[in-house]
Amino acid sequence: MLYDRLVDFSRTCYRSSIMDRINNDLRRQVNQLVDTYRDRCLWFLRPDYYPTDLQDILRTLDYIRRYGDLEAFRKAGELYQWLSPDSSKPSAVS
Repeated sequence: MLYDRLVDFSRTCYRSSIMDRINNDLRRQVNQLVDTYRDRCLWFLRPDYYPTDLQDILRTLDYIRRYGDLEAFRKAGELYQWLSPDSSKPSAVS
């Protein structure tokens, strides 16, 4: 039980530190990418959709990578890699 609380607390702290990294310039870049690829990659979302939090941003970038062309994959991948959790960090179990 205590372990679960610590894990939840750790995830909350990590998420808040990631959200601090989503500044206005980054949001502008994501929104521009959404506008550019809305018709090709995001046709199933509302016409006025823009992601609002980290989870939405990562999901939207994944859609653009999945349904777009090579250039879309590259552009969304750069942002996705910058925002996604660092996989090189040691795990709590190691």
